[in-house]
Amino acid sequence: MRQIGMMRKVIIFLMAVSLVILAGCGKVPEQKQAAATGSSGKIVAKLAHNLPVTHHLARAMEDFAKKVNEKSQGNIQINIYPSGQLFNDKSMNDAVMTGGVEMGLNSAAMWSSVIPAMEIFDVPFLFPSYDRIKKAIDSGVGEKLSGEMEKKGARVLMWADYGFVQFANSKRPLTQPEDFKGLKLRGYGELPSETIKALGASPVTMGAGEVYMALQRGTIDGQTSGTTAMYDRKMYEVSKYLTVTNHAFPEFLVAINLKFWNSLTADQKKIIQEAADEVRDSIRAQTQNEDIKTLQALKEKGMEVYVVPESDIPVWQKATEPVQAIFVKRAGAVGQEVIDICKSVK
Repeated sequence: MRQIGMMRKVIIFLMAVSLVILAGCGKVPEQKQAAATGSSGKIVAKLAHNLPVTHHLARAMEDFAKKVNEKSQGNIQINIYPSGQLFNDKSMNDAVMTGGVEMGLNSAAMWSSVIPAMEIFDVPFLFPSYDRIKKAIDSGVGEKLSGEMEKKGARVLMWADYGFVQFANSKRPLTQPEDFKGLKLRGYGELPSETIKALGASPVTMGAGEVYMALQRGTIDGQTSGTTAMYDRKMYEVSKYLTVTNHAFPEFLVAINLKFWNSLTADQKKIIQEAADEVRDSIRAQTQNEDIKTLQALKEKGMEVYVVPESDIPVWQKATEPVQAIFVKRAGAVGQEVIDICKSVK
């Protein structure tokens, strides 16, 4: 009887261990699946960005999510988190690369700490027109930079035109490079900060959401950004002077976590990429109109606007010439390659 009792205990113990092992083995796949699918079996992904909801790129992200939902017949759902709700523009990229968020819209300049060649779009006066930026991306710059991104665990899903950037400040009109001396200006990345230094001002680094308060308090005198962001963030309330230089074209991009992308089926990838391409083309078509519209709106809000004449551009190019050399030194062979592509585009 004692032996039977002992055998019973052993059997019960082994059964308990087996159940624990089976439960443990089943737990990991359930957790992995929960990251990619909702309770109904849908693919659910988050897309975060730091732009205000009224910005044309923010509206484009809503359009992207809608297109994906429609093309997948509701089986792929992308939830948008705007205005820095999840991550600011500084922490966004780490979150995308590590899988903290499936997708993120951020400026290429913010990726420069990971991929220095991403700052190609901020080399001053390299892109003289909207058409040239499109041709440069489609002629090899986009493909080259996308390849560098994949080495870091992310993939470029969409290039999103932001528009040309200008200078705004609260102190005085900036009609020539000499006028920048002594000013403190916020730059949105490393190369924009080098451009600010080349013009004789002092660059200050801070997140986009901090700029309004810094201008209001006098912590900084001005900043460089697009007219769309200036208008959406009400910079006209804290900056009187606007100088239209069109000196850089800070491209934005939607990056997707590579592991998440690779977990999708071929059909799911096709749906998401088709929607991204359609939205990219739509953004390209409306960017110039948005720049013109918001520039006029800033004038109507009381900003004093100075447009640098085309005949004066060589003076500004001369002042900022060292920035291109800094870019190539930082970005190495990849940087020189994308510079050459940009210069070959007509």
